[in-house]
Amino acid sequence: MTQPVSPPRDDTPKVSPLKEHAPWRTLAAAADLRTLSLLGVLAALIVIGGITKPDEFLDTRNLQLVLTQASVIGVVTVGMTFVITSGGIDLSVGAIVALSSVWATTVATQEYGFAGILFTAVLVGVGCGLVNGLLIAYGGMVPFIATLAMLASARGLALQITDGKTQIVSVNGILKLGERDSYVLGIPPLVLVFAVVTVIGWLILNRTTFGRRTIAVGGNAEAARLAGIDVRRQRLYLYLLSGLCCGIAAFLLIILSGSGQNTNGNLYELDAIAAAIIGGTLLSGGRGTITGSVLGVLIFTTITNIFALNNLQSDVQQIAKGAIIVAAVLVQRRTAHTT
Repeated sequence: MTQPVSPPRDDTPKVSPLKEHAPWRTLAAAADLRTLSLLGVLAALIVIGGITKPDEFLDTRNLQLVLTQASVIGVVTVGMTFVITSGGIDLSVGAIVALSSVWATTVATQEYGFAGILFTAVLVGVGCGLVNGLLIAYGGMVPFIATLAMLASARGLALQITDGKTQIVSVNGILKLGERDSYVLGIPPLVLVFAVVTVIGWLILNRTTFGRRTIAVGGNAEAARLAGIDVRRQRLYLYLLSGLCCGIAAFLLIILSGSGQNTNGNLYELDAIAAAIIGGTLLSGGRGTITGSVLGVLIFTTITNIFALNNLQSDVQQIAKGAIIVAAVLVQRRTAHTT
């Protein structure tokens, strides 16, 4: 008589959904903790500014100035965050801002009015980003070398265009945007542009295929290629995006200063990289956060403002920034080992 065969036992251990998603929960918790930490640092700086110079720091005009100054470098930082997330670097952003601002404020360009200045600033920024992208993605150049070459070239061309002189803007539409009468509910137009760029950048990085591809390329470029991602084209697009942000920042700087100078954007590359790093974007690529980068920009801008109000020397300010960068990198390394 044939014995009934019992169904084979499944000895495979069952993984609960909670444990299955534990790594993602850990990363989300770390991101939340990082954001809260940055908010805590920013709040502490505001308290320090309020204590040291209460009448000046907490004045509405000073707070508007802080946000306005943060807007220019903030737009550059959004583009830099994408590049660093992909595992790249862009040392030319400050020089591109300078070149875009002086090219957009030449006498010939100003004859085309508001639209001509805006179009030229953006076009020059995107053009420089295109050169960077082609050299890196299709020319096989290391990002450090390619963007360093662009830094030197763009600075030199900006100096040649201006002959070392400041180019004054005479277009009324540009000048009016820098006046208090153009503020919307007390918010400068530059801050509104920065907010729009930040929201769009956050949506692209976190809610689109482009953002997922950027993170994949930064995490492992070869694995991304095997998964069907055109890595070279993705890198080209990222440097185009960085150039676009530089062009927009140049236009904002023209509004803020009412002029174009070859010295514009000085050390913007260092400030943008530093803001992205302390915000939580990995310098090695594979992880980026627009929210953290924006908070990093606000922290650095607030520090600069507090130092200026207290008449502290700029060298002390640079030392403080350097210490913050080192601390942020050490925290990144510790977080990478624990998550």
